[in-house]
Amino acid sequence: MEMHQINKNWLTLETIDTIISSKVKIQLSAEATKLVVKCRAYLDNKMSNNDKPIYGINTGFGSLCNTEISNEDLGKLQRNLVMSHACGMGEEVPKEVVKLMLLLKIQGLSYGHSGVQLITIQRLIDFYNNDITPFVYQQGSLGASGDLAPLAHLVLPLLGLGEVNYKGKRISGSELNKQMNWEEIQLQSKEGLALLNGTQFMSAYGVHSLLRAKKLSTLTDLVTAISIDAYDGRISPFNDLVHKVRPHDGQLITARNIQMALDGSEIITQEKAHVQDPYSFRCSPQVHGASKDAIAHVQSVFEKEINSVTDNPTIFPDEDEIISAGNFHGQPLAISLDYLGIAIAELGSISERRTYKLIGGERGLPAFLVANPGLNSGFMIPQYAQASVVSQNKQLCSPCSIDTIDSSNGQEDHVSMGANAATKVYRIVDNLEKIMGVELMNAAQGLEFRKPLESSLVITEFITEYRKHVPFITNDVEMHPLMEKSIQFIKECSKNIAVKN
Repeated sequence: MEMHQINKNWLTLETIDTIISSKVKIQLSAEATKLVVKCRAYLDNKMSNNDKPIYGINTGFGSLCNTEISNEDLGKLQRNLVMSHACGMGEEVPKEVVKLMLLLKIQGLSYGHSGVQLITIQRLIDFYNNDITPFVYQQGSLGASGDLAPLAHLVLPLLGLGEVNYKGKRISGSELNKQMNWEEIQLQSKEGLALLNGTQFMSAYGVHSLLRAKKLSTLTDLVTAISIDAYDGRISPFNDLVHKVRPHDGQLITARNIQMALDGSEIITQEKAHVQDPYSFRCSPQVHGASKDAIAHVQSVFEKEINSVTDNPTIFPDEDEIISAGNFHGQPLAISLDYLGIAIAELGSISERRTYKLIGGERGLPAFLVANPGLNSGFMIPQYAQASVVSQNKQLCSPCSIDTIDSSNGQEDHVSMGANAATKVYRIVDNLEKIMGVELMNAAQGLEFRKPLESSLVITEFITEYRKHVPFITNDVEMHPLMEKSIQFIKECSKNIAVKN
């Protein structure tokens, strides 16, 4: 069976997409195992010969950092930390995001700077490989002292506490241990802090949303090409010459994607009565391209983060240093997630504008894309619904990263709110799929009125597959089920798009 080795090799979005889509199991490399064991041995030796306070190892946490803890209570301190910090609220985190949290937490602990026991990491790997996903909640993290509350819920089952989803059933951590014949993990000094500090909640949500956003940003170029042919648009705005003199990468990629999709279309090559198309068609390379470039920037930030050590304090065995600092602070992610939300929302915003043009009764298309408008409302109200979702995305784009609030008696006096930014972006991506589903419904309907002229082979094959799920509409029907099928088609198509760095 294929195994992904957890090691110091740079973990990319492309690699993560492969691990997820291929359901690859994971294991610690020999190199990572050696680093983990070395760091733990160093910490044990340090604590046996140390009488000075070291934050979070023999002291309390947060504003209790000056309260010293006796050596015999160091394990209990870590267990208490996990139990007391499991204060999540709200909706459950989707299972696929929890699996990413496990993967990224394992990755972060594998570098040998966190002081965890090898058995602790191995248990997290066992969770991942056996598809055991703890129940984690969306609300509760300030995105600064690490994602404390959600990560506490993630690791509670290590202690025989909390709840997990295993084989489709919700069971307790203690019941899981019985079924798996496991002993609960006895946390040693610093381990609870290593497990709870870190940005893996924000990172997992961000990686999940980035993967979807990258795929949808490619698919939206194809949907746009269908809308262009349905609207009898012009090909000239996608000429390479235009984009080479303004060489933003995303703009060039978008123009070429649309050109390739329309290559061979009889509709695009017919003589046009109009000189220009509206911005939502003509400027799609510039708008989609700006979003692609933003997504690429956010990807670079997240790839740095998921290849980093983000718990605290950080242990450096070779340098004989244990340093209390702030790598858990989520500000780089919070700002990037706000930026990502804007980029995704704009893909939806311009999509709705194309839909609006398609139903306007222009360029030989019937009003609301039905042959007998008046008796039939046709595609009038799907655009209403689409506009509502677009507007919600605009509201969701209010930034989280500029917000902060004091916590822990003022010791933690500036927080990132990156966790809220992360869950918000997830909703924005969900909304983009809905918006694109409605545009595709309209574009496919409009394309029928261009017959006997044919679109390109790429578009014809795509629409042929689409028609297996969503039929051409002659007279009014119940629209919601068809809208849902169209949205599901977008979701399934996007899953098959490869992510490349």
